[in-house]
Amino acid sequence: MAHLPRRSSRLLFKTRAGADPPRAAIGAFASHTSLHPLVLSLSPLLSPPTERREGEEPGEMGSDSPPKKWGLREQREAYLRWFSLADDDGDGRVTGKDALKFFAMSNLSRPELKQVWAIADSKRQGYLGFSEFMTAMQLVSLAQSGNEISQDTLAHADLETLLPPTMEGLDKKLKKNSMSKSNSDIVVRHPSELPASANWFNSKSGKKIPLRSVTSIIDGLKKSYIEKLRPLEKTYQFDDFVSPLLTSSDFDAKPMVMLLGQYSTGKTTFIKHLLKTNYPGAHIGPEPTTDRFVVITSGPDERCIPGNTIAVQADMPYSGLSSFGTAFLSKFECSQMPHPLLDHITFVDTPGVLSGEKQRTQRSYDFTGVTSWFAAKCDLILLLFDPHKLDISDEFKRVIGSLKGHDDKIRIVLNKADQVDAQQLMRVYGALLWSLGKVLNTPEVMRVYIGSFNDKPIRETVAGPLGKELFEKEQEDLLSDLNDIPKKACDRRINEFVKRSRSAKVHAHIISHLKKEMPALMGKAKAQQRLLDTLDEQFAKVQKELHLPAGDFPSVDEYRETLSAYNFDKFERLKPKLVQGVDDMLAYDIPDLLKSFRNPYE
Repeated sequence: MAHLPRRSSRLLFKTRAGADPPRAAIGAFASHTSLHPLVLSLSPLLSPPTERREGEEPGEMGSDSPPKKWGLREQREAYLRWFSLADDDGDGRVTGKDALKFFAMSNLSRPELKQVWAIADSKRQGYLGFSEFMTAMQLVSLAQSGNEISQDTLAHADLETLLPPTMEGLDKKLKKNSMSKSNSDIVVRHPSELPASANWFNSKSGKKIPLRSVTSIIDGLKKSYIEKLRPLEKTYQFDDFVSPLLTSSDFDAKPMVMLLGQYSTGKTTFIKHLLKTNYPGAHIGPEPTTDRFVVITSGPDERCIPGNTIAVQADMPYSGLSSFGTAFLSKFECSQMPHPLLDHITFVDTPGVLSGEKQRTQRSYDFTGVTSWFAAKCDLILLLFDPHKLDISDEFKRVIGSLKGHDDKIRIVLNKADQVDAQQLMRVYGALLWSLGKVLNTPEVMRVYIGSFNDKPIRETVAGPLGKELFEKEQEDLLSDLNDIPKKACDRRINEFVKRSRSAKVHAHIISHLKKEMPALMGKAKAQQRLLDTLDEQFAKVQKELHLPAGDFPSVDEYRETLSAYNFDKFERLKPKLVQGVDDMLAYDIPDLLKSFRNPYE
């Protein structure tokens, strides 16, 4: 049996019947779910919904008489009423405080409820949406039947016939709740809708946001950014030097996976292999077919959206790409399609990195700058090679260099490995590590996945039986890595937010130091040129005076290039209150936020 049922982002959770996703598209994909643990959860939704006879009610939930029909549709309708009761403030989220009151009716022990919450809130968001709440109720039901509370138990349970849990006193509360709220009023917020916290970014910087409005870890990060970090970034022009100001969609975006590599290493084919279908606008061939950056994400229908349009959409986290100009945006597009995997992950397909004579032809936009921008947003970066393209060109070297600071996200994929025999593969693997060792300046060896990631069967005549077994295990490891991405998305957001905060703080100290070193009246031009020429010394001076970590400082050469366009005399002096606010945020606000939205039963 499949994992816990999760609704597709295209479904409205209403008491009236909603439109199910195209079953043919999902059904074709579900036949390959053995390769995709991430979407095993969707297979219960592929069976046709059970129909209820006219006038027949689902039955009293929590009572001893279960409904005559108890399929997934009846479960959704019934659990929706429960969800409405548990969600006190009607914001579409059951927080830890809400759960403490509602889950107590199950009479399970605290350790059992702790495990229920941990599995239901696997993404560590700090709250349960409707699908997570439904999962929690199914776990409670299994626990009351004497089953162990685990993902494995849930995976093997017959969820379509699983009876609702017994909740003491629930019937009385449901009747009371139904008097104030009719079924037609119960509508869970569609995942594609902008959250209420998106409006916070429309107000002026520094405006206080009520603590009661914060109902998740992501909300807490937004509040900290708007009140404390964004004022510092605006004051010292952080968006001009390092990264554009964040928007609400940057916090709410789904995890992203970017694929990089030379042309014809199988980047687009890799995505097709995962999706089991072509995405709109995909082109595959031995020549450089993908000539643009393509974001593949979920949508109600199949279509391609031009880059200029995507860059101005408030619900898309790509507004920062406008800084690369029209030349880039004309080479950028978004490919939307309904797909269960894309409900959890967004893929970024990139143009093939040029080599040989081709790299002398300059691109019309800053290619490495764009890859660096995406690297900061992505949760995983896959560098693809094939046995016949192990050379790292100058452009590819610059691209890999632009990934500095994101080493933990990088994975190496040696694709099309079944094109060489075992002896050649061993030599190819060694040559690849040798080439990467000259470019990736890290003491650790990067994880390399070896396989042939396409829809064709592995060529056993070349790879041999041992090669086939190796490729299958490597593919399972890589897919397991991809499967963990949504679960780690919230932790990644926190990590990137803290990293950005430290970078903004160092930037503020550098800018204020340069302002302080400028003379009051005469010789300003000479003083500015001297500071530019000795910028590495200025960095060292700031680091020594303020005891800042050297790893938090930016690249001297890149910083010097940006600084040369500015008048240092117009920079702001240090404002201790702003810097102290960021320090307090890192020292107190973030830890308190994580404590507030941890497992409520810990």
